[in-house]
Amino acid sequence: MTLPESPRIWVLADPRAGTAAQALGIAERLGEPFRRVDLAWGALARLPLPFPSLAGLTPEARAAFTPPWPDLVISAGRRSAPVTLWLKQKSARLVHSMRPGFGAARFDLLVIGQHDAPKPAPNILPILGAAHRISPEKLVAARLEFAALAALPSPRVALLMGGPPRAEGMDPSLAAAITAKVGGFTGSVLATASRRTGSAAEDAMAAALAGRPHKLFRWGDAPPNPYAGFLAWADQVVVTGDSVSMLSEALATAGPVFIADPGGLGQRHQRLAQSLIEAGQARDLAAAPAPFQRAALDESGRVAAEIRRRGLLG
Repeated sequence: MTLPESPRIWVLADPRAGTAAQALGIAERLGEPFRRVDLAWGALARLPLPFPSLAGLTPEARAAFTPPWPDLVISAGRRSAPVTLWLKQKSARLVHSMRPGFGAARFDLLVIGQHDAPKPAPNILPILGAAHRISPEKLVAARLEFAALAALPSPRVALLMGGPPRAEGMDPSLAAAITAKVGGFTGSVLATASRRTGSAAEDAMAAALAGRPHKLFRWGDAPPNPYAGFLAWADQVVVTGDSVSMLSEALATAGPVFIADPGGLGQRHQRLAQSLIEAGQARDLAAAPAPFQRAALDESGRVAAEIRRRGLLG
């Protein structure tokens, strides 16, 4: 819940949706009113500012930083760390997702993915994947909102397609191969593409799904976006390993999760996939469609519970 007049909790929302979702997902699980403060970066944000400062923000974004000051600040991403620490000077307690870049000991709680191998410290909470906004309650609501998906034959597999992290679109032949493999072991496919997928790869997905029961939501299609509905109705999920957000959100479901390689993955993304596989939360796509048992993962809820346990809400 977002109430701008309530200063008790501030959530610093990075312009990148996946980064902002980590902070927002934690705040939403607290069940308390919070103020969302949208960040916009100026030229100085490119520098690794090693001190508390608002200098990385645009003048318009800095104008939002006025009293009354919050009791708790929730943030995510390296660029927001100087801003978060600036608010600590106003006596706020700090919860931050991802490595801050500097001043780690000054944060009250750092939420860091196990794939980043954080060194043990009293203020560090390692989690699998990343915090996000797909809560059990949102999955229930999405199942109702997108109830029409029930008409597609089971088993329904959600295919969350991304693309190489540092490339201009995914190789269409690889996108087609992944889609065809998924289509070969399912009753229907609930497919969605991301910004990194590219229109050529989306066309390849559509061609591979032709003649099969499916729903394909392309990047930029008109709303409503059925992404949460796909997760809510999926019996299994196949997700490419390029997106920390999509991988983490897939784990909020209760069915088997399989990881596909979109090409171009670096060591960090490979470590993430391996950490999920070792935890029994996912398997490589090569193992599909063999079912396996796993429990739905709720790391955002666990972070919220830890915030309360440590008394960071005051």
